[in-house]
Amino acid sequence: MVRFIEENITKMLETKIISKSEVLYPGGDDGDTSPATKVFQIKEENIGGGGLVRSWVDSMRACSPTHLKPFNNQSSWIKEHPSALNMFEEILHESEGKQIVMFLDYDGTLSPIVDDPDRAFMSNKVYSFVKLTELYYAGSHGMDIKGPEQNSKYNKKTQSLLCQPATEFLPVISEVYTKLVEKTKSIQGAKVENNKFCASVHFRCVDENKWSDLAHLVRSVLKNYPKLMLTQGRKVFEIRPIIKWDKGKALEFLLESLGYENCTDVFPIYIGDDRTDEDAFKILRDKRQGLGILVSKYAKETNASYSLREPDEVMDFLERLVEWKRLTSGE
Repeated sequence: MVRFIEENITKMLETKIISKSEVLYPGGDDGDTSPATKVFQIKEENIGGGGLVRSWVDSMRACSPTHLKPFNNQSSWIKEHPSALNMFEEILHESEGKQIVMFLDYDGTLSPIVDDPDRAFMSNKVYSFVKLTELYYAGSHGMDIKGPEQNSKYNKKTQSLLCQPATEFLPVISEVYTKLVEKTKSIQGAKVENNKFCASVHFRCVDENKWSDLAHLVRSVLKNYPKLMLTQGRKVFEIRPIIKWDKGKALEFLLESLGYENCTDVFPIYIGDDRTDEDAFKILRDKRQGLGILVSKYAKETNASYSLREPDEVMDFLERLVEWKRLTSGE
């Protein structure tokens, strides 16, 4: 199993480092790049100007819920991305005769978005439902994957799936985290988080008038780290290594590792709420295998096929899946 996993990583990391010109707006062949993870370049020639920071702040505002319209006023968006609860029977029809494999984001999907990321806990209802046994966990945008221990028929010792394609960046991420903590301590409400293979700067509790100052401080740190890139999620900056790896690659890796990559009898469902989940949605859309479900109260460009409004609706959807499975299997 370990050798198999290592071979998968080697094959999927065909290029260890990619140039920054390749990651500004990763998109597909159809030119549709808008839903992809927003990536900002840190170029030496831009260091003296303010254009880059202004683009950061504009993007910070654009993805802020206070600047978005509730999608109950966006009937055309709802038609394109209908509720997964309302369309539950259609989803079952799509998956007929196939094994459903679930992939779930955490913050904003299983756990409500909160001001303090350290307090983003799964509700007791969801926790007791999921049971947290025999699951595969992926953190740091899929750069830290661990599976449950498994017994090999060739070896009585238990083994667990492990994938960490950015291990070499651990020291530099730790260094950047320390510098960001020091640099941003003057901005009230800013919180820096070390997620092992990436660092996050949360600005959910930062006054909007201070966003530009925060962007300047983050930029002043990152300009010295050419092998790191900055992406943006829901009121958070993510600093991560420039490697060909994201949640879409992680999804592909897990499907391949589990033997499901090209199976016609497997139906992956990925549920997520963040811009970084779009990479996974796009993989499923392009492969025409399974579907993506976006968790959002607001209309936004997405590669997902369906939508749910909040974690409570995610729970309702999962409960309906379990009940359907029980009825069809006669349990």
